Amino acid sequence: MLAFYLDYDGQNGQQQLAQKVAEQMNAAGVPNKVEMAEFEHRCFPDGETYFRINSGVKDQDVFVVCQLHHPNHKTIDLMYLSETLKQLGARSVGLIAPYLAYMRQDKQFHDGECITSRHFSRWISERFDWLVTIDPHLHRYHSLDEIYSIPSRVIHATGVIAEFLKSHVNNPLVIGPDAESEQWANAVAADAGCDAIVLEKIRSGDRDVEVSLPQLSDYPNHQPVLVDDIISTGKTMIKAAENILQLSGKETLCLGVHAVFAPGAVEDMKQAPISDVVTCNCIEHDTNGMDVSGLIASATLDLLKTENIGTEQGAEK
Repeated sequence: MLAFYLDYDGQNGQQQLAQKVAEQMNAAGVPNKVEMAEFEHRCFPDGETYFRINSGVKDQDVFVVCQLHHPNHKTIDLMYLSETLKQLGARSVGLIAPYLAYMRQDKQFHDGECITSRHFSRWISERFDWLVTIDPHLHRYHSLDEIYSIPSRVIHATGVIAEFLKSHVNNPLVIGPDAESEQWANAVAADAGCDAIVLEKIRSGDRDVEVSLPQLSDYPNHQPVLVDDIISTGKTMIKAAENILQLSGKETLCLGVHAVFAPGAVEDMKQAPISDVVTCNCIEHDTNGMDVSGLIASATLDLLKTENIGTEQGAEK
């Protein structure tokens, strides 16, 4: 089994994550040892993509690790890579996308809008044989199966975040920034053995939000911890942190799964009453402090076993 990765802009976070996943899969006893593939991936001066696969992929099961933050050019590269791997005889090609793009536009809010989640999922499903991802933005969709036609595994990072809380924070109080986070914040709190409360958010634009005042009177000796799946503009966490400081006099720790971070977001958060920002390594960022490679390896092994991929039975299909 071969592991590929797609890194960009001089970063090597996906290479490191792919290597960690491969090591943990091998340690768990994957039927066919996972090896890192040798390949070339670069752009010509005009911006067009160049790929050359130097590893033998014929009759091999392979997977590609690629976080899909800033997804447009990465999507094109994924298409070229998957097509090339299959043309060279790869038996199966899977995608590990720790952050899965194009999940938010899940309905037509105004006439004429493109429901990008459905188009993107069809493109991926046509070119890959399976998918593993972490905490996709499932809001109106109940599961990935509603739009993806390939076998998939959705991993939840709640356990990793709970372990971070237990190891680094004394007497935490988990605070969800909006109603969408309620079930998720409650799961983190349950795993960490602490309480959780959920705020209400009113969004008047992509960057304009108002957040309700938290009820903190019952938690005078607790450390407030804001937890969310995606940190983009940071405005929601900033407003919540300001409200928490007003009521408790305490700075807030902010934890997130996906470090999307719009331009200027981290700088804005550093100016707010926020003690620290820590994220999972789903997207490479300086704030990464929680490792999800073990979750990915476990989920991938389960999917491969269930679908008989990378086994003697799978090879006979």
